[in-house]
Amino acid sequence: MYQGWKVVGCAFLIAVFGWGFGFYGIGVFLAELVERHGWATSSVASAVTVLYLVGAALIAFIGNVFERFGPRRVVLVGMSAMGTAAIGLTWIRQPWQLYVVFPLMAVGWAAMSGAALNVIVAPWFERKRGLAISIAFNGAAVGGVLLVPTLVFLIGRLGFTAAVLSLVIVMVGVLTPLVLWLLVRGPEVLGLGPDGDAPAPRVTEKTKGGGVTQTRDFLRTWHFWSVALPFALGLTAQISVIIHQVSFLKPTLGTEGAGWAVSLTSVCAVLGRLAVGLFVDRVNRRAVIAGNFLLQATSIVLMLSGPGPLLLYVACAMFGLGVGNTTSLPSVVVQAEFPKAAFGQVVSTIIAINQFTYSFGPGLLGWLRDGVGSYDAAFAACLVLQLAAVAILLFGSSTARDVRAAR
Repeated sequence: MYQGWKVVGCAFLIAVFGWGFGFYGIGVFLAELVERHGWATSSVASAVTVLYLVGAALIAFIGNVFERFGPRRVVLVGMSAMGTAAIGLTWIRQPWQLYVVFPLMAVGWAAMSGAALNVIVAPWFERKRGLAISIAFNGAAVGGVLLVPTLVFLIGRLGFTAAVLSLVIVMVGVLTPLVLWLLVRGPEVLGLGPDGDAPAPRVTEKTKGGGVTQTRDFLRTWHFWSVALPFALGLTAQISVIIHQVSFLKPTLGTEGAGWAVSLTSVCAVLGRLAVGLFVDRVNRRAVIAGNFLLQATSIVLMLSGPGPLLLYVACAMFGLGVGNTTSLPSVVVQAEFPKAAFGQVVSTIIAINQFTYSFGPGLLGWLRDGVGSYDAAFAACLVLQLAAVAILLFGSSTARDVRAAR
């Protein structure tokens, strides 16, 4: 088996624990801290916003960090930070301590989430990069499907501290040997090229005569923003809907039914990412992403139409089919439209912009819901964001063609 697929398997497991603790598990931590200490939900939620804002700042540099220190060191440090922070949440006694623990967790989130997975997997593939990254990112959904219910179950049986400590031990035991064994700097270290081909002569942007383009140069171009903005808007809508999904569904489906709907969304996220990964490398990437956002926009329209339980489940499944692709497809576009030497920097910058933007989404959605008295205006705002993302993607396609022609 080509070593790159083993790296994809390792990245998949990194995503399981990275998203399990740093994204899906946050809701469990929030509920447990509020119940244990009697703190206001807003106090804990504000600290969660700090987690993602600090994470966004770190992710902006993660490509350079991986390049300088290598994936082994970065992932092991991130795993240590994630585990220490998760355990730390079980020990804190004052709300201010959240603002110490969550920034530490942000270090782990930066080293184990989207930008990191792209930097780990991308060097190993070119022809099948879309499929490889889709498989790796499916670990995120599996983290939500498996790790969160396991955490809830163990808290009920062992208590908060013992439950978190047990899962951290599992994470360290699973990831450490795999990271040390598999995460080298790239296939060239093993005398291979991407996709298992013979290694090609190393060519940098500088040897092509133009000099190495820095990320700050891309930030000045409409081409860059025609990629970054759609994902920022689409992810803000997506994360906001996911965070408020249970509250929106509960009046119609009940608590148990809303929980099943969330699980259905997560399962469809895996299926959607795998399906798109099979063909995205052979077609127009922007058209695929635009279709992804349109599918989610259609599902929001269906949710707002006031359907019965069956159609709500259908809407959640439709929305879920696009969830995984919104996080995994930025790298596929960057691969096709930007210089190879700038891949890590451009991807990490786009993901940092995405995370900074969507950090404010759930709070703003809650404000709209409280102000209007229902989720109609809030979900309609998400619909507008999705449609705006589609328009920018398609409007920027002519610029992308001009850039590719000039390379």
